[in-house]
Amino acid sequence: MTHSELPTVTPTARAQALRLGDFPTLWEALSYAAASGTGVNFFDGRGQLSASLSWGEIAENAEALARAFAALALPRGSRVGIVAETHPDFHIAFFAARRAALVPVPLPASIHMGGTAPFIELLGRLLRHADAKVALATEAFLPYLADAAAADTQIPVHTVAGLLAGPEGALPPLPGPDEVAYVQYTSGSTQFPRGAVLTERATLRNVQGIIRDGLKITENDRFCSWLPIYHDMGLVGKVMVPMASQTSIDYLGSREFAMRPRLWPRLISEYGGTISFSPPFGYELTARRLRPRDAEGFSLAHWRIAGCGADMIRPQVLETFAEALAPGGFKAEALMPSYGMAEVSLAVSFTEPGTGLKTDRIDRLAREREGIAKAAEGPESLRFTCCGEALPGYEIEIRDPSGAPCADGVLGSIFLHTPSTMEGYLTETGLDRSALHGEWLDTGDLGYLRAGTLVVTGRRKDLLIVNGRNLWPQDLELTAERSAEGRTGDAAAFTVEGPEHDELVVLLQCRERDEEKRQTLLRTVRRAVQTAFGVEAQIHGVAPHALPRTTSGKLSRAKAKQLFLDQDPSLELALGAPSETP
Repeated sequence: MTHSELPTVTPTARAQALRLGDFPTLWEALSYAAASGTGVNFFDGRGQLSASLSWGEIAENAEALARAFAALALPRGSRVGIVAETHPDFHIAFFAARRAALVPVPLPASIHMGGTAPFIELLGRLLRHADAKVALATEAFLPYLADAAAADTQIPVHTVAGLLAGPEGALPPLPGPDEVAYVQYTSGSTQFPRGAVLTERATLRNVQGIIRDGLKITENDRFCSWLPIYHDMGLVGKVMVPMASQTSIDYLGSREFAMRPRLWPRLISEYGGTISFSPPFGYELTARRLRPRDAEGFSLAHWRIAGCGADMIRPQVLETFAEALAPGGFKAEALMPSYGMAEVSLAVSFTEPGTGLKTDRIDRLAREREGIAKAAEGPESLRFTCCGEALPGYEIEIRDPSGAPCADGVLGSIFLHTPSTMEGYLTETGLDRSALHGEWLDTGDLGYLRAGTLVVTGRRKDLLIVNGRNLWPQDLELTAERSAEGRTGDAAAFTVEGPEHDELVVLLQCRERDEEKRQTLLRTVRRAVQTAFGVEAQIHGVAPHALPRTTSGKLSRAKAKQLFLDQDPSLELALGAPSETP
């Protein structure tokens, strides 16, 4: 494998003309980027450059690894599990699999507080579900991958260096636009992760739309990212998009970001990043950890797109971030809410670059009782983030429970008709196309359109019905967090079956160590929920960091509910806190 012994950061300026993602396949896009001189840069937990490869070096190493894949004599289209650590080896392995006409399956590279055993179990389940014929990891993750592969099947596991040291085979014909490009597992916030199957044609159509119409990439752009590359926002948005636009990107590992979130804006400041995305919790964590003097030392005027994507984006999180970073030259106009999902490769809608955050206020009671987004102001109103208009060639339709299209401002299920929709979900026997209704995809999300602009209000499966009323867990959680002066993500709301009717439960992460003060806090939260929504709720204090998250950091209400029903000890406060119940 060839790359510089002493890494230097790849340049922003290209050595050839910018092409805006107009390629039929990923390999052809990489082949063009190979002559650009731009590439990828990896930074450690101190913000020091640890590795750097040009797109040309990635292409060279990927072709060599593809010959090693060929020596394995796997059938065309066989799936390759790759632990997607933020490391140069992932880029090489991913594109090598495509050159060898194999299908890469990015696997999570995150070990949570539960330890290595759940991580190994998850890897094993994903390998079996994907029917992977071979799997790769870096030296750091190889032991976990080996244990996962050996649990029920003997899937061969390798490192990139190990495969490159072995025999070579003849390269197969180049992959075509209609062949499967990769399998993207979803985050699994409501169930076991599902593998979305994407073709080269679908993927490149979305990548081109992001480059040309969403981000409007220019000659002066440079990416920076801490996003995990085993999810769609990191894989498509921060691996494929930079490559297909011949743009340099600076990476910080997700774990390093979580430990030192100030490194994110620091790297953007030092290396001239202009485009960077994060889910809401990344913006909140960064703003919370920043000290005023930190922001004053940054130079962020060149950060033109601070993108954000999630099931639902709380506007206050982005506003707080913009205010915290303003002393460093950050402009609120850079904020860019968007909407997308792995099932359409990545992106569906973007707000216009340079226009900043836009919100829509609606009446809460009209939303609950009539299902309409009636414009309103005042304390009873709810404020939602506008996620922009659909990319050219993409259609968004809001449908009622009967499947009929909704009028402007009426809440319903979000359906999509796009040129980048998945073939279906991977199963052991073929493809599950149950989410596809003809040429339309049922996203499972709820929202409404306001003059062509999409507003996302939550997940359909998360909707709670209490005493015949529709309540959204995000609204309840926000009320609980605010009344407890907590953080975003400190609460999880769901219903459980009671003796007469479903009962509302809110789990609240508590940091208060004094027992009496903690009970006072729980009573305050209970009153706040009752006052705001007119419903009684059980408020349970749980340990800090106890609420379960997906590998992408999303709150998993389904898993939280199961832990609660199982009386799992992981939820218990260290000092013990009785529940505050009606």
